[in-house]
Amino acid sequence: MKIVLLGYMASGKTSIGKKLAKQLNLLFIDLDDYIAEQENSSVLSIFKDKGEIYFRKKEAYYLKELLKGNENFVLALGGGTPCYGDNLNNINSNAISFYLKNSLQSTYDKLSKLKNKIKRPLIATISNADLKEFIAKHLFERAPFYEQATVTIIVNGKTKKEVSKEISKKLKAN
Repeated sequence: MKIVLLGYMASGKTSIGKKLAKQLNLLFIDLDDYIAEQENSSVLSIFKDKGEIYFRKKEAYYLKELLKGNENFVLALGGGTPCYGDNLNNINSNAISFYLKNSLQSTYDKLSKLKNKIKRPLIATISNADLKEFIAKHLFERAPFYEQATVTIIVNGKTKKEVSKEISKKLKAN
């Protein structure tokens, strides 16, 4: 079983993914970490040194590689992954995908409180004054992709444990 978690920044893809993988006794993979490992460079450095287009090409390549493999896992995507190339089709053809849907306000609250935005290349240089508008614009652009996930899970106000249990129930129902 391949389970893919998608959604915007700060929706809990990685933290929920780790919990879910442990609960289901599956391997957990964070796509950004996997790319960094394969490229021997941080995502931030790849963005800075080689640009977003290079990163998106590598992201699509490694995503396809993982999805075509024989390994079962829980995979946490980067927020933009489903929005580029044929990624969404590859995801939905080879895995069960879950959109972790968070409200604009909740997303803003989490991202505006980050001590170190440098780990988030897309918002690293955006002030908190401009952040809410940036998130709203991004969510508007990305929502049509996210909404194509197999299942949508609302994460607002829920603990990571509650969300991972909800995903497990949906998996058993399918």
